[in-house]
Amino acid sequence: MLKVDNLSVNYGVINAVKDVSFEINEGEIVSLIGANGAGKTTILKTISGLLKAKGGTITYLGRNIQKDSAPKIVGAGISQVPEGRHVFAGLSVMENLQMGAFLTKGKQRVQENYHQVFDRFPILKERQNQDAATLSGGEQQMLVMGRALMANPKLILLDEPSMGLAPIFINEIFDIIKEINKAGTTVLLIEQNAKKALSISDRAYVVATGEIMLTGTGDELLANSEVQKAYLGG
Repeated sequence: MLKVDNLSVNYGVINAVKDVSFEINEGEIVSLIGANGAGKTTILKTISGLLKAKGGTITYLGRNIQKDSAPKIVGAGISQVPEGRHVFAGLSVMENLQMGAFLTKGKQRVQENYHQVFDRFPILKERQNQDAATLSGGEQQMLVMGRALMANPKLILLDEPSMGLAPIFINEIFDIIKEINKAGTTVLLIEQNAKKALSISDRAYVVATGEIMLTGTGDELLANSEVQKAYLGG
């Protein structure tokens, strides 16, 4: 579904991502794990069209999307849930979801998407008229995931979905990620909670200083002594 080949991204003179290559097959959950500053978010933003690469290619469903605008990439079926949630404060829960449906064609499809989001996140239905900024952290995370799903993504990019959440919400968010995947959406996940991420991942890549250092199945990396020492507290 997605193939990243020798991707390089600079911030000014800083080479933040260095010749990174990986791929995602349709229906998978694939994780990128690594320390803060490793380049994971930069990779996601480049896939989404928010940043432009210095070199390499990004191929989605057989087509190079590297020069496409962010709206065109969303329209093609890739949605990103940003780190730090970023709800639209001052807008209601419903209005935030409407923003996610901006490129979705057909009123009936939009209504179906609302129903699906509210079925998956009942608390959002209860709070649909509430200012999004007044939701708890876990509820805001559900909202931004629901907002991304309003665009009917084939591939969803999740950047640190459990950051700053209480343990009860962390478990719920990971259950929801698995549900979204089982319903047919492919997932690329960035997550500081490496143990949780690897436990639900088909495959994963370890990113360090802008490079891919290790790859394997989720189970293989969970059992890897280097990964345990560096990321799992083992």
